[in-house]
Amino acid sequence: MKRYEGRRALITGAGSGIGQATVLRVLAEGGSVAAADISELGLADTGRKAGADADRLTALVLDVSDEESVKTVVAEAVTALGGLDVLVNAAGILRSAHSHEMPLADFTEILSVNLVGTFLVIREAIPALLAGNGSAVVNFSSTSAAFAHPYMAAYAASKGGIQSMTHALAAEYAKRGIRFTAVQPGSISSGMTDGSGASRSSVGPGLPEDADMSLFAKLSPAIGDGFAAPETVASVVAMLASEDGKFITGTEIRIDGGTHF
Repeated sequence: MKRYEGRRALITGAGSGIGQATVLRVLAEGGSVAAADISELGLADTGRKAGADADRLTALVLDVSDEESVKTVVAEAVTALGGLDVLVNAAGILRSAHSHEMPLADFTEILSVNLVGTFLVIREAIPALLAGNGSAVVNFSSTSAAFAHPYMAAYAASKGGIQSMTHALAAEYAKRGIRFTAVQPGSISSGMTDGSGASRSSVGPGLPEDADMSLFAKLSPAIGDGFAAPETVASVVAMLASEDGKFITGTEIRIDGGTHF
């Protein structure tokens, strides 16, 4: 299946987890990808895993929370790719804490990276997407946007904002040829959920030492044998941004193994 032949994609959070899996999926389907991440080590790992497809991969160091970094890197991506058809905003961080103990700096950083960062990349990419072919944007919300995840109020707020923003953008640009959708991953094994990620796009949850684990009783997948691999989400992202998703916009798809029936 080569749904991405001749298509050009910018993917953030590309150095690990779901972002990396999405890069590899789009490359495998024939696309050209600008892979952006704050971690050079993560990008190097993505390049190694791309193997023979690496000739269609451009690695770019990006801090999505820094406006000047976003302006520079998105422009570099568009130049390297010769245009832009697809944007995937997978970059994000997760920090967990008792809400009454969370420093304002941590709360603000989560919003800055997850919500503001997504907005900045979209804003800078829109001019190129307007000139693209079958242009599509896939944003990363979370099951936490609609269902209670203890100790993650800031993360949930950022993801709820992304989800609402996705709907607004879909309406604004529907007649101008850009589709906007969001995915809501849940129960997915990645650097973000296990704390092993090497990049800022995958900072682990760091639950409080005295966290009440009984509060997570409703957060287990109903199908499978536990958390799913990042590729599970990457396949849905690839569908949404491809011709197969051409009649889908202004909505989100939950990918959680039935955790939230």
